[in-house]
Amino acid sequence: MRYKKDAPLRSDAQRNRERILEIALAELTLRSDAPLSAIARKAGVGQGTFYRNFPNREALVLEIYRHEMRQVADSAARLLEQLPPDQALRAWMDRLAEFAMTKAGLADAIRLATSTPGGPAKPANTPVTDAAELLLRANDAVGAIRPGMTPDDLILAIGGLWQLTPADDWRPRAARLLDLVMDGLRAGAPGAAGPAPSP
Repeated sequence: MRYKKDAPLRSDAQRNRERILEIALAELTLRSDAPLSAIARKAGVGQGTFYRNFPNREALVLEIYRHEMRQVADSAARLLEQLPPDQALRAWMDRLAEFAMTKAGLADAIRLATSTPGGPAKPANTPVTDAAELLLRANDAVGAIRPGMTPDDLILAIGGLWQLTPADDWRPRAARLLDLVMDGLRAGAPGAAGPAPSP
């Protein structure tokens, strides 16, 4: 029996796909030319199942990148439901740092996947930019950050994340950088508290 291409994946098929993506992210971050057969084996799926989901290396690498980007973008709205806007923005920056490390680890694999003549183009960062816009506007609305900040401003300010490498102990350095950026965003905010009174 043949299924329509756009039919929803059954739950076991969806689990297989997510498991492949999870293992492939770990393996390709460590080694951009990790064999697809090794990824399938570690994911516990057969070659047929693997290639039905990802017919080639390019499809796999770009889907990992898109998947991670969607996870970061989707987390913005969830964080705003759970936290005050400034805390949500800071927590989202941590997610963005994780994404930056994913991107750094996959950089060679992405370059290989998108450098083939006639091959797929690298996905745009639009979902992440939209998420940044959502968070900045929520902070603007309560006066938690200086007015007029744009997603481009934010991405530029945290550009140092892309200088870190997954192999290093990057988390403490990322946290210091993002705390510094957050302090800068709060400076001059309309809702910021003034200086403490002198004793």
